[in-house]
Amino acid sequence: MYASALVQAGMIREFPYVFAEEKYPGIPEINLHLIENMPFTVEGLTFTPIEAKHYKLPVFGYRIGDFTYLTDANFISEEEKRKIKGSEVFVINALRHEPHVSHYNLAQALQLIEEVKPKTAYLTHISHQLGKHEEVNKILPPNVFCAYDGLELFF
Repeated sequence: MYASALVQAGMIREFPYVFAEEKYPGIPEINLHLIENMPFTVEGLTFTPIEAKHYKLPVFGYRIGDFTYLTDANFISEEEKRKIKGSEVFVINALRHEPHVSHYNLAQALQLIEEVKPKTAYLTHISHQLGKHEEVNKILPPNVFCAYDGLELFF
């Protein structure tokens, strides 16, 4: 697992049995790898962390080549937005229409998409409060789509 020190501490606190010296059968085996807000490589693939906020909690999204994934967030600094610019595909959360304390709503997600100008964007982390998939897709800009279970992206 590649995670910040804060996330690793939370994982160990919430799931101590996974990290115990003596493990019983069936416990997941997790190798922790500490990351910070700087690019890192895993098996030849470079990941560029993009720091955002989930309410007050710092979280990472990632850019991998021309693909950027940032979900479960409601704020991103101007500096971090620059890391997204030029992405072919950008996946962002859009929980609902109304504001939310820790997630982008639809208007905020669309504003961020407009700022970073990806070729194509997909909305994810969507609640039933956003509306039906077909109806929401009708009101989106031509390069923005609701993601769905089983969606595969090739580029």
